Amino acid sequence: MAKTGDPARAVTAPATGTMDFALDRSSPVPLYYQLAQQLEAAIGHGVLAPGNLLGNEVDLSVRLGLSRPTVRQAIQSLVDKGLLVRRRGVGTQVVHSQVRRPLELSSLYDDLEAAGQGPGTRVVRNERVPAGAEVATALGLAEGTEVTVLERLRLTHGRPVAMLCNYLPADLLELDDARLESTGLYRMMRASGITLHSARQTVGARIARPEEAERLGEQEGAALLTMQRTAYDDTGRAVEYGTHVYRASRYAFDFQLLARS
Repeated sequence: MAKTGDPARAVTAPATGTMDFALDRSSPVPLYYQLAQQLEAAIGHGVLAPGNLLGNEVDLSVRLGLSRPTVRQAIQSLVDKGLLVRRRGVGTQVVHSQVRRPLELSSLYDDLEAAGQGPGTRVVRNERVPAGAEVATALGLAEGTEVTVLERLRLTHGRPVAMLCNYLPADLLELDDARLESTGLYRMMRASGITLHSARQTVGARIARPEEAERLGEQEGAALLTMQRTAYDDTGRAVEYGTHVYRASRYAFDFQLLARS
């Protein structure tokens, strides 16, 4: 977007380095919803970054040729989603966009990349250890069998969003830090000929422990989402057991629910 210090001006500024909203006035989709969707996409893709100001409703309505109530409704819908915040004396400001992830057998790295969230990884631990009872049970191994343990900090646009801890059979594949920081674990598995077939997953919540809060940039006691997953290949072998925590302020799971016939 334009380096003018006024993100609202980017709405109608020249195309180079600016935003350009396309509102279809002949569409049955309400104009406020079209505007909200395009603002949300801009936030999700980092075009509107945390801290950017949107400008006031009057200026936006004039620039876009919309009524003030239409602009207000669009902005309020994003305030309700936690993507914008109204600050007295400052104006409407972009806050950290929340990652919304479908519950599918997919890599967080791949999902973030597909959503334009600029994924990054910092490897905290990568070593072989004897499997404890919980890990051995999840992977179908004898307790004490050597496994690879990975601990990684996942980031979006350079900001932490999750801590990932994964256990894999030691003989599954070679995992070097450089590759782990440049791509996703599941992508590395697929490249090694491993076909992921199914998984068992549990989602929960708890408060952040001191070390987690420090790494994730949260307050101690902040809410975290938790996820435990055991993934299986197409032969039925357990190939990965993960215990992950996510910042509830920046992350959500999406469910699709179908009615029973």
